[in-house]
Amino acid sequence: MRYLPLLLASSSLLLPACFDPGPAGAEGEGSSSRTSGSTSVGPGSTTGGTVSASGQSSADSTGPATSGTTGSTTDPTTDPTVDPSTSSSGTTAGSDSSGTTTGVQPCSPVGPAGLPGVNPGHIWIANSTQSTISRINTTTLAEEGRYLTREDGAGSPSRTSVSLSGNVAVANRSGGLTKFYGDLNDCVDTNNNGVIDTSMNDVSVPWALEECRAWFLPGNYISQRPVAWTPGVQDPVSCLYEDELVWTAGVIDQGPIEVLRVDGETGVVTDSVQIPEVVPNFFGLYGGAVDPDGNFWASQLGQGSLVRVDASTFAYDIWPMPASGYGMTVGASGYVFTCASTLSRFDPVTETWDTLPNSGGNGGCVEDEQGRVWIGSNPLVAIDAATLMPVESIALPQYVHGVGVDFSGMVWGVSLSDDAYRIDPATGNFDTITGFQQPYTYSDMTGFALASVAAP
Repeated sequence: MRYLPLLLASSSLLLPACFDPGPAGAEGEGSSSRTSGSTSVGPGSTTGGTVSASGQSSADSTGPATSGTTGSTTDPTTDPTVDPSTSSSGTTAGSDSSGTTTGVQPCSPVGPAGLPGVNPGHIWIANSTQSTISRINTTTLAEEGRYLTREDGAGSPSRTSVSLSGNVAVANRSGGLTKFYGDLNDCVDTNNNGVIDTSMNDVSVPWALEECRAWFLPGNYISQRPVAWTPGVQDPVSCLYEDELVWTAGVIDQGPIEVLRVDGETGVVTDSVQIPEVVPNFFGLYGGAVDPDGNFWASQLGQGSLVRVDASTFAYDIWPMPASGYGMTVGASGYVFTCASTLSRFDPVTETWDTLPNSGGNGGCVEDEQGRVWIGSNPLVAIDAATLMPVESIALPQYVHGVGVDFSGMVWGVSLSDDAYRIDPATGNFDTITGFQQPYTYSDMTGFALASVAAP
């Protein structure tokens, strides 16, 4: 049912961090099953704005709204972690007399699937109990940064989303949205000491001195979970992305769910809408994603509602979910999936649901370039998006709750203890990355899902 935007003024109160309930056990079968060996890798020791109608305050920024390259730089021709073929820059050969650019090289696609955007080359995993986020190189498996997500260290971060520019936004469950630069060259030398002060593989730099944090937008919510970037617009000459926005949602204390859209460059709230028709049940909207038009999709924990907020009008639609859900994703197939022991597939065109009971999964989910929906569990399972038939099952050392796909086609599983796994879906082999602190990430932690739906 379509609802017109309802903008209300109210107040909210910041409460202590609340953690998501643990997953129930789930068993299932795929068409094949593999148990493979692993290599363990330790990521290292861990030791402005405007005010919305209600829950959110103005953003603080580490640096100016526009940032240049300062401090130390990474040369893609010499740094092994940078693939020069995926550089975001284009080349201008010349212009004709009318000023029209001619001879411009097309922007390079990313990865085997030929997706738009820059190749971020990282996965961002939240350490919930430490109130930090880890930046892991998807090729070397090295942890290249670990940053506080809220100044007081009590944010309880969970969902992460990576933009087509390669930057990350992380939602704190107890309130607040934080953006970090994906490219260290974008970090701003705000104290003019000639270097970028940033935490590497431990939290070594205080909040106020962290120069790779772009901005922080406080949110006075009792629960703030979804986060999802919009595709933005790519400049055909520079190949850079502009007008990137990021969606988030929170539950106002003693009030309704509020959805915000934020300017990705400045951290300023551009739009907000409250959705009183959906009962929050404390957690509110639980997971979020976008479609090719930048519309926001979000689902609830359990058998609640699926919501779509129109990117142009901010009108919203609400549909009852046919089964209990935990994770959710929007795939290149055009379908919206809510994922738990039952996989539910929503067709936005016909506004109808199909379900697969006993899917074998139980946590987060993502659709890969072959149209397989991977669902967190143990074993990790994959379901064909078109037929809803199980097609893969890969045994891991433990249950994984969060699932992502990187731009080389590897599938990532994030446990609820201190490990994450990079899995080769072709062989079933996996690598183990250790050293996290209660990781909890089952959103678009690599940016692959956004790039998939943004692909022409």
